[in-house]
Amino acid sequence: MIRTFGRHIENLSDWVNRATLVLAALFLILMALHVTLDVALRYFVGRSFPGTLEIVSFYYMVALVFLPLAYTERMGEHINVDVLVGRFPPSVQLALYLFAGVLGVIYFAMLGYQGYLDALDATASRETAMANFTFYLWPSRWALPLGFAAICLAIVANMLKAIRLRQAL
Repeated sequence: MIRTFGRHIENLSDWVNRATLVLAALFLILMALHVTLDVALRYFVGRSFPGTLEIVSFYYMVALVFLPLAYTERMGEHINVDVLVGRFPPSVQLALYLFAGVLGVIYFAMLGYQGYLDALDATASRETAMANFTFYLWPSRWALPLGFAAICLAIVANMLKAIRLRQAL
């Protein structure tokens, strides 16, 4: 029963990870096209595309930083320093891995909860940035709680996988 539950969580996490990664990739493509258009307009016409700095800074970059966090965690590509832990017996390594996972879930859940509250406030107030035009910030605020929720799910999935395999990942 626990094995099937763990596999369901892993499958859900993998689906969420792929979805957030595809979304981040789309933002990357949009950013490349947007900046290319801005440079081309500046070079050929002498005028810049309005709002490029704001859109790149507040939309594209936020999505590119926070959305792929879960995929990186699930693939085990975050930075690990295991010089000392690698010398411990496998059971101790697993216990430390699970302890670190619990700490990670608590940490990212707190960040996600605060990001959620901030996104709610920004959405309710229709938060804007100072610019030469009305530039809404509130949609980009939702990338943080989404990214943090996804990484919490990825950490839990990795912890369940480690328990199933009886070894630290």
